[in-house]
Amino acid sequence: MANFATARGSSRTLGRSSLFIICTAGLTLSLAGCGGNPNAIKERDYGGGRAAKEQASQGLGGQTQETGSLFGPGGLFGSKAEKRDDQSTGVAVNAFLWRASLDTINFIPLVQADPFGGVIITDWYTPAEAPNERMKVQVTILDRALRADGVRVSVFKQQQNPKGGGWVDAQVDPQTNTDIENAILTRARQLRIAQGGS
Repeated sequence: MANFATARGSSRTLGRSSLFIICTAGLTLSLAGCGGNPNAIKERDYGGGRAAKEQASQGLGGQTQETGSLFGPGGLFGSKAEKRDDQSTGVAVNAFLWRASLDTINFIPLVQADPFGGVIITDWYTPAEAPNERMKVQVTILDRALRADGVRVSVFKQQQNPKGGGWVDAQVDPQTNTDIENAILTRARQLRIAQGGS
């Protein structure tokens, strides 16, 4: 019985050490497979002079930016250069168009406002002067720049069925979409000027 317990205990130890060796080997191979530049280990004769100093300052393989191959350029967590270039303010669309859109349709309750996707969707709104109609507005901001084609408005309209039974879709005058877009663009320009931009 004692021999059986000793044999069983040593097999656990053997199993743990084998598992440790396999994991260590797998981790080593994974890191080795991360790639890199195969030209990076080639030595170069830089000689002397200004051109030689520029080549030497570029680093191994003549590259100034980091590269990688673990799941694409920049590696698993992205490139440092990409992170420096992305100086976002929390809104992925033009801030003036975003604020102007919210200001322009502020009388209608919102269902969704996604600053990263640039989409604002309102709830159904029934104007006091037309209780048999209701409208819904979707504003989509298409660009990070303040441009005339950087915003698109879609208005949806429904009328109460005269025979009863709920709401039915109605035709919207295309000029309504354009008028709201122009109001948003005018407000965005006002906001930009107020902030000191030109």
